[in-house]
Amino acid sequence: MQVVSTVAELRARLADERAIAFVPTMGNLHEGHLNLMRLARGHGNCVVASIFVNPLQFGPNEDFEKYPRTLEADCAKLQSLADVVFVPSINEMYPAQQTVFVELPQIANELDGASRPGHFRGMATVVLKLLNIVQPHTALFGKKDYQQLHIIRQLVAQLNLPVRIIGGETVRAADGLALSSRNQYLSKAERGEAVFLYQMLQGMRLAILQGERDFERLQQQAVEVMSARGWAVDYVVVRNQSDLLPPGVVQGSQAQRDLVILAAARLGNTRLLDNVEVCLVD
Repeated sequence: MQVVSTVAELRARLADERAIAFVPTMGNLHEGHLNLMRLARGHGNCVVASIFVNPLQFGPNEDFEKYPRTLEADCAKLQSLADVVFVPSINEMYPAQQTVFVELPQIANELDGASRPGHFRGMATVVLKLLNIVQPHTALFGKKDYQQLHIIRQLVAQLNLPVRIIGGETVRAADGLALSSRNQYLSKAERGEAVFLYQMLQGMRLAILQGERDFERLQQQAVEVMSARGWAVDYVVVRNQSDLLPPGVVQGSQAQRDLVILAAARLGNTRLLDNVEVCLVD
């Protein structure tokens, strides 16, 4: 495994590669990241990971400064999984002030975009830069960040980037909590409560599979229950998988058959998000 820190080094290393699979990360790697790395091996002869904590996707009151940086441990975990690890500095990724951005669709201003203004613009900017730098044939992202994955797919499709985007299934702890680098911020008591987010989503999924179609009522009930347990809820919504819009009124449409329940909420000082897909059958 080779670790490189400059764009010039990386491009020289990858110049002769013809099937590159790429997994961008912000480091502090857990089993969810490593699962993407294993999947990547099936999609390319050369597997590249990046580790870069992107300042553009953090708001002024968010955790950029304290976001866990564990480069040595991360590289050890990647030793048998990656061929190349790209670890650029902020100055390498942004040698001048970034003044060019992608204009994103309206969905980028909703859900996490409403809770974190500018987040998706910063995310899309660094993803586009990384895809241009690495020029992979395949790039893999986790489904836990469902809205992010949707926006990246739109970015790639509408800008005609020659890369296939693959979504990896969410990896969970034994009790169901979605793995996240931010889980380590939870206190012991908060960690015990945190699993309720997934349990609540699973309950909503079961209700829909059993015929519930009053999504507004389901969403409101979930917010009320979580708030009563001490969560500060940003959103709990049922959306179409295809466009992340609310389910339409046309019965039997493909968009309405394939749904996703998305939630984001704060437990203490830790913001958690999760989702479950719901695929209805006739």
